[in-house]
Amino acid sequence: MKYPKGIAVIIMLWGSLVYADIVYDKSRNRDIPVSISYPTSTEKCSKTSKCSVVFLSAGYGIPHTKYAFLSNQLNELGYLVFAVRHELPNDPPLSVTGNLYKTRSENWSRGAKTLALLRMHFIPRYKNYDFDKLVLVGHSNGGDISSWLGNENMTYISKIITLDHRRVPLPKTNKMQVFSIRASDYPADNGVLPSDAEQIKYGSCIIQIPKAKHNDISDDGPLWLKMKIKDLIRDYLAGKSCNGLQEA
Repeated sequence: MKYPKGIAVIIMLWGSLVYADIVYDKSRNRDIPVSISYPTSTEKCSKTSKCSVVFLSAGYGIPHTKYAFLSNQLNELGYLVFAVRHELPNDPPLSVTGNLYKTRSENWSRGAKTLALLRMHFIPRYKNYDFDKLVLVGHSNGGDISSWLGNENMTYISKIITLDHRRVPLPKTNKMQVFSIRASDYPADNGVLPSDAEQIKYGSCIIQIPKAKHNDISDDGPLWLKMKIKDLIRDYLAGKSCNGLQEA
């Protein structure tokens, strides 16, 4: 989808109002398409009682507008959601050979810089929202980007939720909450997911969904899978324990 440069466009997405915008990064001469959806009850958000913010990063080759099942739920839970398109037509393709951690690192670093820039860009524009307790959500390569930024130890990240990312190790820290939902058809690379002992040490949580497929995690996926992911994320954000999520 092409948007007029520098102009916000209001579109309907799965029954919700979404603002499509393009942020220009002068330092990299780069346009960043973003879709913005608001909490269901925006009147609850104020400068003295700020609402939470989610940066939602799409999987490689999947439109950033194809995660409405997640953004709509997060809006209902009171979150302002920025769905980010990371790949542009002139970007080099994501490598599929060699040491993927090395050959794809440019993509993840670029994506992390994009998220950091968007935060600074939108802070003065959305004063009723808390960009100092940012929640990063990412599917596949978007999860790799989220993990990459998390590993830079940015103090403004409160939570990272990845959906079957496979390449970049999750942050091992007590300074942010880390949750990863796993599909069942492809394994993550060695060292990407914390061990059982590390999960206990750092309070991170890994949940695998039986019969879930990596490429089904989008609006085009089966209803049962989208509902399961929504239930897990809702309960996780509500503070349910990892053991409780495993039993759900």
